[in-house]
Amino acid sequence: MTSVPTHAPSISDWHQSAASLCLAGQYAQALSIVRPMLEPHAVLTGSALAEALNLAAVCSLGLGQLEDAQAYWRQAIEIRPDFVDAYNNLGMLLKGLGCLPEAESLYRQLLSIRPDLAEASNNLGTVLYDLGRLHDAEAAYRYALALRANYTQAHYNLGIVLYDLRRLDEAESAYRQALLLSPDSGAYNNLGNVLKELGRLPEAEAAYRQALVLKPQYAEALNNLANVLKELGRLPEAELACRMALSIRPDYAEAHLNLGALMGALDRLPEAEASYRQALAFRSDYAEAHYNLGIVLHTLCRLPEAEIAYRQALLISPEIVEAHNNLGNVLWALRRSREAVVSYRQALALRPELAEGHHNLGNVLKELGYLSDAEAAFRRALAIRAGYHDAKVSLATLLLSMGEFEEGWQFYDSRYDQPQFIHHQTQSLLPCPRWRGEALAGKSLLVWQEDGLGDMIQFGRYFPLLKAQGAVHIAFACAPALHRLFAAVEGVDAVLDHETALVRAPRYDYWTSPMSAPLHLRTTMDAVPGAIRLTPDSLLVDYWRMRLAALPSSPKIGLVWKGNPKHHNDANRSLPSLATLAPLWSVPGVSFVSLQKGQGEEEGQSPPAGQPLLHLGTDLNDFADTAAVIGELDLVICVDTSAAHIAGSLGTPCWVLLPREDIDWRWMREREDSPWYPHTLRLFRQTADENWSTAVERVRRACIAAFSSRSHSPAG
Repeated sequence: MTSVPTHAPSISDWHQSAASLCLAGQYAQALSIVRPMLEPHAVLTGSALAEALNLAAVCSLGLGQLEDAQAYWRQAIEIRPDFVDAYNNLGMLLKGLGCLPEAESLYRQLLSIRPDLAEASNNLGTVLYDLGRLHDAEAAYRYALALRANYTQAHYNLGIVLYDLRRLDEAESAYRQALLLSPDSGAYNNLGNVLKELGRLPEAEAAYRQALVLKPQYAEALNNLANVLKELGRLPEAELACRMALSIRPDYAEAHLNLGALMGALDRLPEAEASYRQALAFRSDYAEAHYNLGIVLHTLCRLPEAEIAYRQALLISPEIVEAHNNLGNVLWALRRSREAVVSYRQALALRPELAEGHHNLGNVLKELGYLSDAEAAFRRALAIRAGYHDAKVSLATLLLSMGEFEEGWQFYDSRYDQPQFIHHQTQSLLPCPRWRGEALAGKSLLVWQEDGLGDMIQFGRYFPLLKAQGAVHIAFACAPALHRLFAAVEGVDAVLDHETALVRAPRYDYWTSPMSAPLHLRTTMDAVPGAIRLTPDSLLVDYWRMRLAALPSSPKIGLVWKGNPKHHNDANRSLPSLATLAPLWSVPGVSFVSLQKGQGEEEGQSPPAGQPLLHLGTDLNDFADTAAVIGELDLVICVDTSAAHIAGSLGTPCWVLLPREDIDWRWMREREDSPWYPHTLRLFRQTADENWSTAVERVRRACIAAFSSRSHSPAG
């Protein structure tokens, strides 16, 4: 039998067979066909061998054999120096491996051979971008577009680099050109980012929504849409978009972060905390999530946890200026003032023009007693931001506490420029002009209470002086608790409630606050007007004298141990409880009267055993009653509250317990007396290392010294 000869397959046949397997992802089978053709005895040469090497490289890449892939492509280029596919493929592999300088060199080599290749220039641009050489990348993309004006990917890539260069208008143009050539979800998403930064939020929203039309499961576009909706104030829609992004990608840390910010904006702080913690569960080194978590914990007054969160953010990203500043705020709230100073200084080292940092530093330096440094910090904050109202008020109170009245009153008037202050609301509310020192002769003046009850008593001393300016009618709009007291005050023609005064306001020539009078009447430390002259109603005096007759005929001391709980510094200025004053009960030959109303009143009604106390506070209807009682006492011992101003105005000796932290400016600095009540008040300041018990012990010893004989009255 004669055998039938077989024929070897042609080169094109095996190449087509191997290429088909490669395209099908069957890399091992494809490579098994190609490798024999690469043997030295194989018949392939020239371009055919280069093609085989390129195919072998592609298969090796598919199998994860990266070193083999590199070697094959390098051989292909050596055999065929103008082999474009081999250059591009090897360049992309080198880029993916992070071998960026080699990739750049390869693409430049290709362009030197084929300067007309737009793809090579575009690919070179992507390598230069990854190298951080943005201007070189831009040049490469523009060269690619000069070669091929309708090159969609180059327009898109140019948009990316222009965005990073903050040339947003040009980036917008590049993305729009890419979209004209080929609508693409990524280009719409990036265009939305550009429009958002340009402040064109409705257009940004439309771009993100177009991206979602093309790709409904596009988590990044949903997350970006949520950000725009948040800025547009459409928080429920923003929340929905964020949650949709997370339903697509539950591990999307950035979307968890944004959802946390939304929950914070909606005041749903526990949910905000949960979102930030979820972001950190997926990305533990997410500095911004640690920082935002710190803000939430700080707001929730969980200060030690907030400190940990801020420190973790800074451990990851020490350059976050706001985290240094906020850590300082936490440390200050924890009364770790010197550590707070360090944090504020670190923030300012990174950003010297951070006005908030200078202001915060000034506040802590003031508490530490470095007054000139605090003043310099406040002034620096104002030099950076002239309209920084918080810094103006802080500088004002510092200057006033230092006796620098002339400049202090001027800065203090800036409280009317601060939107969150009630003073700003008042000038929007009242229809008549605010008095700014104009002549009052023949004018009517509405004096409007904006501040505390004690403030009104302290600054009520200005009514006679305003009247002396020639005002024909002065009305005082104040809280009901002050009505009877001020009805008999010199210079007050009418006492009104705020509602009635508001109706009548158009009839007045001007309005002012009692606390603005020192500015316009030019009060200095050397010329503080005398206290308001209070004249308790004789019938009230008789009534309360009868109530006090229940006590022995010994010296009588009035007590107030707590102030208004709404006061910003009440946690420091109020005593923990009536029990804190227990040592006073050992003072012989005196009786005690409780004037406490509101917070702490129940303690006065049921004092601890062994603390004899006549409680009158509950029965005091207003300050007219309080004045009638205090006028019959030998001494008042109180915290920083309105009772001190009534006693000081009546001439009744008064000892005021002042906290070591955030002392009100009116009590000045390091003084035991007060220029506002020079012969009446004595100040017992809590020192830096002193608790209330130690301060009360000093008061107890002073009581024993003052009342050592029944005929001896305490000095003011």
